Amino acid sequence: NVAQSMSRKGNCLDNAAMESFFATLKSEFFHPNQFDSIDNLRDGIEDYIRYYNNDRIKLKLKGLSPVQYRTQPSNHPSL
Repeated sequence: NVAQSMSRKGNCLDNAAMESFFATLKSEFFHPNQFDSIDNLRDGIEDYIRYYNNDRIKLKLKGLSPVQYRTQPSNHPSL
């Protein structure tokens, strides 16, 4: 039940963010660990995604986690 990306031919920009995330997931979570079952792998991925979004800070996001960065008050007046 996965929908294929339908961007214009030669436009890979819509995939760049996910490719970056999957590279990070593999290097920080998948390769350093061993899994006894698919269930352990699935549970670990769910925990990693929770960690990545809520606790893992990024310098590009001013030292905040993605959730903290998205939920901080905007400096722009609302329209």
